[in-house]
Amino acid sequence: MGLLDGKTALIFGLANERSIAWGISKAFDEQGACLGFSYAPVVEKYARPLATKLGATFIEPCDVASDEQIEKVARKAKKYFKKIDILVHSIAFAGRDELKGHFYQTTREGFRTAMDISVFSFVALTKAFQSFLNPGGSVMCLTYYGSVKVAPHYNVMGVAKAALESSTRYLAYDLGPKQIRVNAISAGPIRTLAAAGVGGFRDMYKHFADISPMQENVTTEDVGNAAVFLASDLSKRVTGEVLYVDSGFNIMGVQMGPKGEKSGGK
Repeated sequence: MGLLDGKTALIFGLANERSIAWGISKAFDEQGACLGFSYAPVVEKYARPLATKLGATFIEPCDVASDEQIEKVARKAKKYFKKIDILVHSIAFAGRDELKGHFYQTTREGFRTAMDISVFSFVALTKAFQSFLNPGGSVMCLTYYGSVKVAPHYNVMGVAKAALESSTRYLAYDLGPKQIRVNAISAGPIRTLAAAGVGGFRDMYKHFADISPMQENVTTEDVGNAAVFLASDLSKRVTGEVLYVDSGFNIMGVQMGPKGEKSGGK
């Protein structure tokens, strides 16, 4: 018996085999969930074969910057599944130029785009699907520690993730009376397509493993396992929370190296 037997999950943001959405998808599949997928049209040649690999037949492109496309996918999903239990938002975007240099150099258009794709799409998807989410359902999104502390070069994405976490709390309040939970997973740095656009990511990735209490990097499988918990009845009284899956990095104040030396010291 799997933890998600009898549950239907719709996952937005599948991109490729290195994406967090793929780690979540595999974990859901292993726990018995019936899966449906949506992806950005630009990654179709990577996303569709992966979805098919897990036996999914509901596989739809969606530009989440378009309310019309979101509503179209929602209508199709309602007709196909009737009801769903789990909605996953694994979507973020900011222009490459916004993820290097100084935060104050963020352009107005770059700020708008990051907030629209990375934050408002979560609100819009929840609005589109909430009417046919089963009581006991679970909605979740993906965030990062750069929302609450400065992560150099993360810039406008840090601000967007802060807004995403706040949106999670407000949505949890709205959907609570319907017995629908809304949570966020804050994953440590993972070598995804999105991470490749962040200036200095390689150094950040190494620093994370040196400083985190467990001295280990995080995998998409780790995030997938946490997502199973939030999607299952094991978390039926957990809502409005940010669950850190980061080997404990977020608890560190003074960041010391594993031998008691300051990080970055000689």
